[in-house]
Amino acid sequence: MQAVDPQALMTDLGARARAASRLMARASTASKNAALHELARLIRVEAAALQAANTPDVDAARAAGLDAAFVDRLTLTPKVIEQMAESCVQVASLPDPIGEITELRRRPSGIAVGRMRVPLGVFGMIYESRPNVTIEAAGLALKSGNAVILRGGSEAMHSNRALAALVGRALGQAGLPTDAVQLVPITDRAAVGAMITMPQYVDVIIPRGGKSLIERISAEARVPVIKHLDGNCHVYVDDEVDLDMAVAVTDNAKTQRYSPCNAAESLLVARASAGAFLPRIGAVFAAKGVEMRCCAESHALLQAVPGAAALVRTATDADWTAEYLAPIISIKVVDGIDAAIAHINRYSSQHTDAIVTTQHRNAMRFLREVDSAAVMVNASTRFSDGFEFGLGAEIGISTDKFHARGPVGLEGLTSQKWVVLGDGEIRR
Repeated sequence: MQAVDPQALMTDLGARARAASRLMARASTASKNAALHELARLIRVEAAALQAANTPDVDAARAAGLDAAFVDRLTLTPKVIEQMAESCVQVASLPDPIGEITELRRRPSGIAVGRMRVPLGVFGMIYESRPNVTIEAAGLALKSGNAVILRGGSEAMHSNRALAALVGRALGQAGLPTDAVQLVPITDRAAVGAMITMPQYVDVIIPRGGKSLIERISAEARVPVIKHLDGNCHVYVDDEVDLDMAVAVTDNAKTQRYSPCNAAESLLVARASAGAFLPRIGAVFAAKGVEMRCCAESHALLQAVPGAAALVRTATDADWTAEYLAPIISIKVVDGIDAAIAHINRYSSQHTDAIVTTQHRNAMRFLREVDSAAVMVNASTRFSDGFEFGLGAEIGISTDKFHARGPVGLEGLTSQKWVVLGDGEIRR
């Protein structure tokens, strides 16, 4: 078999994506929605075939000794498959942002000046073990009038090919260009190197995966990058708090699923609440096998909890910045709201942080002063998600501060241009 030249392959995919993006930019809302509904239907009809395609990927990951969190992200369960279908339906139900004109103002010269929302053009999506990203990226690209080049990880190639084939069928059925969503058919890393250095074809790169992948993309790209490096999310339990709520929110933020980037990795507790709260959450964590890496004060309180002693460890400085993606959490007792905010702004990855409190003043301070992409009051960090935020789906969660921040949905895949409406006015 003749070897594939990654540079030539990516140049071809890029040129085809650029051509398709011109057609997608003028596609009607009806045709885009029709493609999304057809894709949802195909996902449901082909659920068994998708699971069959996913099986060799999951088997290979387990045989390679990859950790449980990795395998969890890789697996297409019936629930994940239904969520993919539902995300397509939800995206179809959202207003089409393309062509919307806002801020239209009449100037003294007589002209009207406003802004029109337009697609970015072509974005490259580089991701690792989550095959559902294939559908999320395709669905959002479709509705936002963009074209996308998908480069999934080698560990999910069978799954991604099966999903991309369904996307192609849905595009064709709706009369849209099938090149609007293309999957890189090789796993050679040189393909990534080519894609992130061809600004003539690709307008933005969105990496979604481990820290090493995102650092590499950010360092080498000649195309703008929307990224986040870590998900070190915090829950802070304030000094005046509903203890039942605090236990429920903290438990959910940490244990509902361990592998997502919006799972809590650090727990801060105000000293005034620590004696009442920590034994209760410690018992919950102990029952679920969650390792607790503690400051000296929390260590003393938690070690006395029945069944917890074997899971309590002394935290090191590295634990305050760690993203475990596992049943491990760092725990620190702090003086109060000032110390909590200072700790979060020093150690957080600026992803998602939450406060549990009954004090409105402290809640508002937390919202204003914590410098993260998503900040929450009395709610689990696990809600930091495009689907839960009503975006239909998300392309990723950005911790950047320019263009897009937090869950990136339709609007994050668009730009704006100035438009001027006149009636023969000339500048004097």
